[in-house]
Order: sequence, then C-alpha cells, then structure tokens
Amino acid sequence: MKKLLILFLMMAPLSIIAQTQKFGYVNANAIMQIMPEFTKAQADLQTLEKQYADEFERLRTELEKKGVQFEQLKDSLPENILQRRYNELQELNTRLQQYYQESAQNLEQARMNKLTEVSKVLSDAIQRVGREGGYVCVFDIAGGVPYISETLCEDVSEKVKAALGITGSAASSTKQ
Repeated sequence: MKKLLILFLMMAPLSIIAQTQKFGYVNANAIMQIMPEFTKAQADLQTLEKQYADEFERLRTELEKKGVQFEQLKDSLPENILQRRYNELQELNTRLQQYYQESAQNLEQARMNKLTEVSKVLSDAIQRVGREGGYVCVFDIAGGVPYISETLCEDVSEKVKAALGITGSAASSTKQ
C-alpha cells in the first residue's frame, strides 16, 4: 500500500505537467502570402525578370537584324567578309543562348534567396510566438501534419501575424 501511494505521488506531477503543455499550429504558407516582405520580394523578382526579358529581346532583335542584313548582302560580299559576318552571327547566337541560360539561373537563384529571406522572417516570428506563449511546439499545417486536434492545440496564426505587424485576415491561415 505504501509503495502504491509513493507511485501515485510520483505520477501525479507527471500528469499535471502533461496537462499544462501547450501546442500551437499555424499555416505558414497562408501567412507568408500576406507578408509585406513577400509582396516586396515578388515585385523585386518581377522587375528583375522584366530586365532579363528586355535584354534578351534586345539581343534577339540584334541577331535578327544582322541575319536579315547577312541574307541581303551574302551574294555581293567577298568570301572572307562573308565568312567573318557568318562567324559574327554564330557568336551572337551563342551569346543569346548563354544569356538565356544565365538569366534563367540568376532569376531562380534570386527567387530562392528572396524566399529564404522571407521564410527566415516568418520562422523568427513563429519561434518568438512559441517562446513568448510557452508552447511546447508549434506545428506548420502547411507542411503536411496529418492531424491536429483543434481542441488540444491552439491556432497561433493571429499571434504570428501580430508579431510580423500584419493586421486583418486577408487569407485563412488555419485550414489547408
């Protein structure tokens, strides 16, 4: 009987601790979509993409123009000048293809960098809310958590938005 009482007294604090633990959840994707940092990153990327597209179009137009000139003059030019102009066209075409590949890679790298920056800001806010709210953990339901009990966990999306300085609910943050 004494051992049973000691065991009960030892288990009582564990059940109290288990009952006082707080768990939270957010939908990080929904919050990210309404973050000013995300909107600015999207605008910056669109500007960069337009710059690359404009330069590509300039190079393509130059190649096309020189190609037309080559075709018009090819019968009247000496062989050595014809060969030199043909080589220039080939070099310009190669430059155009390289520019296209490099700009696509640069744009993808810029996208990854911007997304990483925005994700870091969001992650910092979620961690801050978790620490300040005394949560054991905060799950991201956008990350594919198969089940979250809405009665045992608290949706901390509004607290994360507040930590980011976002007001209102432009997007539903909790439902997938």
